[in-house]
Amino acid sequence: MNNMKMHIWIEAEIWAEGTWDKTDTNSDVIVVFPDRSKWIATFFTYNNIQTLREKNDQTGECMNGAYFWSSDMVLIDIVTRERIEQVIHDLVEDRSFESVFTRYPDVEIEDDEHYPSRFFSTPT
Repeated sequence: MNNMKMHIWIEAEIWAEGTWDKTDTNSDVIVVFPDRSKWIATFFTYNNIQTLREKNDQTGECMNGAYFWSSDMVLIDIVTRERIEQVIHDLVEDRSFESVFTRYPDVEIEDDEHYPSRFFSTPT
């Protein structure tokens, strides 16, 4: 399983260094496979849910923090590449990946330049 080919993009990795806390954040994650399929989910730390609840209590959102929801949510202890990769591999291994992530339109051939050379197994 650890040799399964995939490309993982983590939104938090493009943020300015020092502007976020790996134990209290949320980040979109995009997984692309060599068949050009693209899958998206948002990873939230457990601490971030509490932070969002407290913010919503102050702003009035979600009935003043009475509830919280997000589509494609994955709860995680820390937002790091290593942990996200571990979770994704576990989801693929136990065959729940497609239930957790949402499939988006396949990667177009015009976007090949954003991926490693010869990453894709099939053209569009």
